[in-house]
Amino acid sequence: MIRLDQKGALFGLAVGSILAASMVTGEGPLSTGKDWPNYGGNKAGNRYSPLTQINTQNVTNLQVAWMYDASEKPDANGRRRDRAIQCQPIVVDGILYGTTPDLNLFALKAGTGEQLWRFEPSRNDRRNSNRGVVYWQSGTDKRILYTVGSSLYAINAATGESISSFGTDGKADLHEGLQTNLDHDVSKLSVNATSPGIVYQNTFIIGSSVSESGDAAPGHIRAFDVVTGKLKWVFHTIPQPGEFGYDTWPKDAYKKIGAVNNWSGMSLDEKRGVVYFGTGSPASDFYGGDRQGQNLFANCIMALEAETGKLKWYYQTIHHDLWDRDHPCPPNLITLNRNGPDGRPRRVDAVVQTTKDGLVYVLDRDKGTSLFPVEERKVPVNGLPDEHPWPTQKYPIKPLPLNRQVYTEADITNLSPEAHAYVKERFLQLKTDNKFAPPSEKGTLLFGYSGGAEWGGNAIDPSGILYQNVNEEPWELIMTKRADLAQRNTPVTAGNALYIANCAACHGQDRRGSGPELPSLIDIGKRRSVDEIKTLLKTGSGRMPSFGHLSDKDRDALISFLLNTETGSPKVAQASGSTSASANKSGFPYVPTYVSKVWQRFTDKEGYPGIKPPWGTLNAIDLNTGDYLWRVPLGEYPELAKKGVPTTGTDSYGGPLATAGGLVFIAGTKDEKIRAFDKKTGKVVWEYQLPAGGFATPISYEVNGKQYIVIAAGGGRGQKVGGNYIAFALK
Repeated sequence: MIRLDQKGALFGLAVGSILAASMVTGEGPLSTGKDWPNYGGNKAGNRYSPLTQINTQNVTNLQVAWMYDASEKPDANGRRRDRAIQCQPIVVDGILYGTTPDLNLFALKAGTGEQLWRFEPSRNDRRNSNRGVVYWQSGTDKRILYTVGSSLYAINAATGESISSFGTDGKADLHEGLQTNLDHDVSKLSVNATSPGIVYQNTFIIGSSVSESGDAAPGHIRAFDVVTGKLKWVFHTIPQPGEFGYDTWPKDAYKKIGAVNNWSGMSLDEKRGVVYFGTGSPASDFYGGDRQGQNLFANCIMALEAETGKLKWYYQTIHHDLWDRDHPCPPNLITLNRNGPDGRPRRVDAVVQTTKDGLVYVLDRDKGTSLFPVEERKVPVNGLPDEHPWPTQKYPIKPLPLNRQVYTEADITNLSPEAHAYVKERFLQLKTDNKFAPPSEKGTLLFGYSGGAEWGGNAIDPSGILYQNVNEEPWELIMTKRADLAQRNTPVTAGNALYIANCAACHGQDRRGSGPELPSLIDIGKRRSVDEIKTLLKTGSGRMPSFGHLSDKDRDALISFLLNTETGSPKVAQASGSTSASANKSGFPYVPTYVSKVWQRFTDKEGYPGIKPPWGTLNAIDLNTGDYLWRVPLGEYPELAKKGVPTTGTDSYGGPLATAGGLVFIAGTKDEKIRAFDKKTGKVVWEYQLPAGGFATPISYEVNGKQYIVIAAGGGRGQKVGGNYIAFALK
């Protein structure tokens, strides 16, 4: 049986029955058919293909069918962008659409990889991560909608030309609809979209990625007209006066608190006309002293009317989030077999949301109520001064958590006696007995950043089996009072003060960062020119937001500090950026009293996770019963395998693809492989060494009677850089 220890850790698995006989087939309105027309395959986000040509009997015969080089040319200094291609391409009528590392849009013949056209967006648009594009058609009008920085482009799908009648000169501004009733200007704040939106009829609905600090823009959901690019409706994720949920915040909180955004994507029930999505935490991460209350609609699974933006229902999974537990992936829509009040089986339309801390919520699609028991339990409330932790939090009883929930002494790494001793010494200083322990100056250990579940999402086949890759790495969080941080950095120059206000929360007060997500800024002058750093501060890149709200003078001061060329020691108050001295009378930018002093992976001396393996897994859960079918490590470290260490798993970025051929395909691991697993057993039945990491989600489609599997192998994330889309087919 599956059991939990006293801390909620999964340490036993059992195989349950698969109720496939009475389930829907791969055909019908939710099927991808021969194409892969949407992000996630279909608008339900199932990441499932009904194709069977490639199956468990012949998958070992897969070979490369074609490769498309999407990489960018080096600049004048010979540098290439160290950015992964996170794009999951789409395929419509035999044409594949995707993006390059630099967010050029392209169209290929999906059977050969031959380029049909390539569109290059404005160089003035920031280059953020992009995970997909959207296709729309009405008669002969065929469009690709995709975002580059804060610009939403409409491109002719046949020619690759910008549609000038859309928005202003072919693009709409993602800042639209965010300014309402605010006293500060949002036009220079960082707003982009890493995940694509979704189309209902002629309405394009989209979330956004924003800063997670005090300069965060509002994370409201917007809808645009597909044809004109004009704004159609706005749903305020931070309620304004007179709106439901306003009283779950302090008065006028919406004027200075930002975020509460959907950055991870959406799913759509076209029959109901309802869009489903998850929201993230409010700004700023880890401290909520100025946002007392439950904080709706942060950390919610939500349903809105797609045509009007009217709220149907919400389900909050974290109250008053202090742990950055955003919903990291789009929800998945599926129909399940569940027993009704009379004990008889019934078909129930469900929405499934997996979380950063490894939980699985299965809700009724019409009511937003849980189909499995969920307990609301008391949690610690001993927060930082002026903090107001919510006294209870949710604990789903079924399905059991995908990963460990609390880091115990028994979990300390056993890679070597030296690693164990090193980690144990620090563990005893940071020991955390409850997953909802509020952040503190003493420090806490927690799971939930870089997984459990991540942005790649999950796959669900028609029988109701969910396949989810999971990261299982502890993180160390130590908070400090902002004023104390400034004192420790005396004499405080203007650039130093700006760094503390804008950068230290992610990169640390020592500028060391933590891995590829939060890179070190030490010696950045050896890797970037002054002009490149200035551009990064203006436009942002990847996870890094833009700092358009800073003046040119402040950006120059910050750059001087980063390059260790700053002179003089003006006081903090002389810096005009996001400091308490510069926040205007509206309270924006919001300046939290406490910020993170340390926010980094908890590792041994060699950089491996400071916890016993597995560090990454692939899981199969029967959502009809809530029972696990299997759980296996996903990925390995070759150097450890050579030493005889059993397969550990690695963190993974990108999601799984399930097929009717009995397979689950997934890449995304640090060993840069793509693998196929047997859906019934979790056994690896095929693998291929990619030329660079495949930090994206694979797709499947059919052209001229041949089934293909395609993955973007762009590398990055601290690994070598690539730039290829690779298609596999049977010999």
